[in-house]
Amino acid sequence: VFKIKAVQLAGKLLPAFNTPTGIPWAMVNLKSGVGRNWGWASAGSSILAEFGTLHMEFVHLSYLTGDPVYYNKVMHIRKLLQKMDRPNGLYPNYLNPRTGRWGQHHTSVGGLGDSFYEYLLKAWLMSDKMDTEARKMYDDAIEAIEKHLIRKSNGGLTFIGEWKNGHLERKMGHLTCFAGGMFALGADGSRDDKAGHYLQLGAEIAHTCHESYDRTTLKLGPEAFKFDGGVEAVAVRQNEKYYILRPEVIETYWYMWRFTHDPKYRQWGWEAAQAIDKYCRVSGGFSGVKDVYSSSPTYDDVQQSFFLAETLKYLYLLFSNDDLLPLDNWVFNTEAHPLPVLHLANTTLSGNPAYR
Repeated sequence: VFKIKAVQLAGKLLPAFNTPTGIPWAMVNLKSGVGRNWGWASAGSSILAEFGTLHMEFVHLSYLTGDPVYYNKVMHIRKLLQKMDRPNGLYPNYLNPRTGRWGQHHTSVGGLGDSFYEYLLKAWLMSDKMDTEARKMYDDAIEAIEKHLIRKSNGGLTFIGEWKNGHLERKMGHLTCFAGGMFALGADGSRDDKAGHYLQLGAEIAHTCHESYDRTTLKLGPEAFKFDGGVEAVAVRQNEKYYILRPEVIETYWYMWRFTHDPKYRQWGWEAAQAIDKYCRVSGGFSGVKDVYSSSPTYDDVQQSFFLAETLKYLYLLFSNDDLLPLDNWVFNTEAHPLPVLHLANTTLSGNPAYR
């Protein structure tokens, strides 16, 4: 029944790919098949994290159904991106699906960009490490990220900035905190025997993100935090002080726990769990809060879908044994839904999907 539903839904999504480049629209009318993009997204562009975060699901659907159409759509996106010039080796967040040109040169490992990088690594893992093209794209991308976006603050905190209008913004989003876990997950198999380096980088990002929680009144992390002048790992603008039950910091704690078993990650996760229970629990479930620096916070009255799918799941896994969803057999999509590693030759190698 779920396979039938998945095929029906994918069929409704396929018209979104009917663009001059094959880069899909951000939105598609499920009845008419007409697609369009967000008005605010750089002159009609599609968004990197949106069109780059289809790979795992579409490849798996081709595997389940034996129909290569889904696989071909996402491989076409990859081939197109490989051919394009990348400023500083980085992928901008906006790509115009009509012209095939980048929009404004804004690059982020947080919102708008985040899961694109995650899916390069996870495509390789999900293919039982056969999809070496994805791994190469991932390695190239994180080398560029480390060179151009990762910096150390005056206080010694490692952070990932955002490239905007030709300069580095010394600000990190809560969403970017997932990258600590990504670096740890990608450490094994990294170039030039740098596994130790990437595990250390993951630990430094985890530490920075924990500081963003620890420096608030509620011990919950803000949406974005700065590294400017005397201000470090703290939100400055009112519209960045909210916490909407996001999972990314806890996700990184979990990966770091799996790879190091350092008890501090469980301690940090428990701090977050207690803070969520104390400040976010309401009669009907859990709510986001508008200001993590206020001792009497107001609720936003929304329980986000990712709270159950990710935040609580990663907390549960953090306190579970490693044999629950072992990382050798399962890869989590960006919403923390586990997909199996397929131990098949060439499952996701270009042009040669092995079908059941």
